[in-house]
Amino acid sequence: MLRKKLYFCAHATTAAMALLTGMNAAAQTAETSGQAGIQEILVTATKRTTTLQSTPVAVSVLNGADLDLNHVQTIQDVTRLVPSFQATAQGDHGVITMTLRGIGNDSAKTEYADPEVALYVDGIYTARPEGASSLLFDMQSVEVLRGPQGTLWGRNATVGAVNMQTAKPTLDDVYGNLEAGVGGYGRVGTRGAINVPLTDKLAVRLSFAREKHDGYVDYQAPPTIPLAQQQAALAAYNRANGTNLAFQPLDANRYVQSGDKYNAQDQSAVRLSALWKPTDRLTWNVNFEYFQDRGTPNMNLLQTPRPGTSEWSALINIAPFLHRDVYSLRSRFDYDINDYLSVTYIAGYSWFKGRANFDQDGGATLPTSFASGGNEQEDRTNLAKYYSYSHEVELKSNGKHDLDWILGAYYGHEDNSIRFDINILNGSTQGPVNWGGEFLQPKETVTSKAVFGQATYHLTDKLHLTGGLRYTKDERGNEGGVGIGFCGAGCGGPVAVNQDARSLGWTVFSNNTGSGSWNKMTYLARVSYDFTPDVMGYASVSTGYKSGGVQDGGFLYNPETLTNYEAGLKLRLLGGRLTVNNAFFYEDLKNFQFSAPVTNPDGTHVLRTNNADGATVYGFESEIAARPTVDDLLGLSLSFQHTKLDHLIAGSNDYSLPPCAVPGISTCLDVTGHKLPHAPSFAAQLIYEHSFHLFNGATVIPRVSFHYETASWLSVFNLGDGDKQNSYTRTDLSVRYESNKPWSVELFVQNVEDDRIKTNAQNSFGAFQSVYLPPRTFGANFRYRF
Repeated sequence: MLRKKLYFCAHATTAAMALLTGMNAAAQTAETSGQAGIQEILVTATKRTTTLQSTPVAVSVLNGADLDLNHVQTIQDVTRLVPSFQATAQGDHGVITMTLRGIGNDSAKTEYADPEVALYVDGIYTARPEGASSLLFDMQSVEVLRGPQGTLWGRNATVGAVNMQTAKPTLDDVYGNLEAGVGGYGRVGTRGAINVPLTDKLAVRLSFAREKHDGYVDYQAPPTIPLAQQQAALAAYNRANGTNLAFQPLDANRYVQSGDKYNAQDQSAVRLSALWKPTDRLTWNVNFEYFQDRGTPNMNLLQTPRPGTSEWSALINIAPFLHRDVYSLRSRFDYDINDYLSVTYIAGYSWFKGRANFDQDGGATLPTSFASGGNEQEDRTNLAKYYSYSHEVELKSNGKHDLDWILGAYYGHEDNSIRFDINILNGSTQGPVNWGGEFLQPKETVTSKAVFGQATYHLTDKLHLTGGLRYTKDERGNEGGVGIGFCGAGCGGPVAVNQDARSLGWTVFSNNTGSGSWNKMTYLARVSYDFTPDVMGYASVSTGYKSGGVQDGGFLYNPETLTNYEAGLKLRLLGGRLTVNNAFFYEDLKNFQFSAPVTNPDGTHVLRTNNADGATVYGFESEIAARPTVDDLLGLSLSFQHTKLDHLIAGSNDYSLPPCAVPGISTCLDVTGHKLPHAPSFAAQLIYEHSFHLFNGATVIPRVSFHYETASWLSVFNLGDGDKQNSYTRTDLSVRYESNKPWSVELFVQNVEDDRIKTNAQNSFGAFQSVYLPPRTFGANFRYRF
């Protein structure tokens, strides 16, 4: 029965706010004593189960109830709840990229680039950024570890790691839950789970989720330009370009007016989990998950809408399309060899297949004729296939001894392929091709091997020393990759989905075959001290590493490294009714990998990765949770950070930049000394809820979640207001009715202010455009547990 009560108890969010997770459970016993306390939260940040307050790591924890109450569906929804955490929605690949403590890579959205923030599900690394877009459902917890986690977590945990744990089967009872919801923009959502013990040694859990809503972006009416003006504009174009294009009137039928809209959600997922526990010493958890995405990409919208048009509308001539399937198999085998020693084997397999069509220009510039004025760009992922698997073995001491230790070995492999096309036309989709490119990458491989160890020596009951090392070797290769392009008018039209551009007479401009190998030793040194049973402090030095890679042209780029200096203080006060967790950090990033699409002097387009000298980031994070009474919950998180980029000459086709003096890039800008993107100097999240007890034993719980952050840049270019998200507030409101029966009803409104909150920017098509977080949304959820 306790499990059923806990499922819908009130929780707040962020690590500090997640400390509120146990409050309602504690309140059930506190009601008789007149006291209320915060129940300890268990985490696995050190690959051991420890309490949050005793773990000397800056870690935020959200359990399954936290995720439900904050309507979390993807990692992007988590970011507002965790200090120094940001995410960017990318339209052309339909992915989410993450930034932590000001460090990230917005272009880590392809088969090439890797993120700085590593994503793990049940201890298994998610290799490609599409994983961050998957639905979060039936989760046990989400832990966000801030700072390098290279020793224990390994690959690409340069600045942090997100450790997601799915809900596991149990052997004790049959139980489950079911939820159904409706809301604005035609939102319909259902999810549920059931746990069934088959024997006293075997149990299964089946869970599912389905979320769907209509697109937020309306279609603008086709432009109406008098024929005489179109003819005059075409004549001027012919004179300027030395062409003799025959006149065609603009075809209104080429503009999308109906069908699925951009920024729509249509995602489904199902997971079957099994637990086998034949003895007290052996536990085997395994699950198979299928995720399907049939939604649409997020559109680049004009920051300043054209007169007479809605902020949430665009002039579109490429219908949205997104079709993705992900299959994942995860296994964890734990065996206690004896009371002192245990072994763990973690294995995972993932297979991704996807296609997408995207209107990159978003109708930023109106055409003046069928061949002039406008600048139309279609980005099309004709096919992407990502296959990966990994194995990890851990041997560690059990319990607590003078010396606690863990040793491990890791092997991971990826085999990826993609065909990505770009068609850029003058004027409209009727116009001549300005440039076309077809990027064929039939085989890109990544192999990562590592051995690691970490030990904590307890000098006294209060003083603890921890040291860790990890040696990693990464190998990357591109076999047979080519870039095929055409530059000039009259080339015969865009490339068709199943057509090889070479059949149009286009030429190979980039041979991408190449390989590279890199290795690195990362380390952790930490001291922690228990001043009292309720006050713990720590100081650490740790390093992170992200391997180099192979880019277009077969060129290599160098690894990047991060050294993090951190001091923290965790306090549990007022008899457990108040917790305060603080962290000060200073990060020194070297060889920062800056990736962006650029144009070569010959007009061809490539994705280029350059190593900046580095960057410096320092700041302070605080997470506070309080339960002043049995019926009141309060959570507050604060983050302060300062960032500065070292020497970098950066280019990007997403921005209008001046001509570049650096060989090999057409346009660029010296961004030395600029601030890093997605790094507001101050951010705060406040959550408060109060329980009103009714005469019939039911409870009404209003809840407010308030977020504020100062202005932040959207790129390293720092190009003024268009390249900036101004300071903003976001308020989410909800009220829950929890009956004395096993059901509850919730009404909610998100983004009450209806602010347009940018996650990126571009002005390569003229006026500034951005992808935005969702507008104001509202809805209702009904939950039943059994």
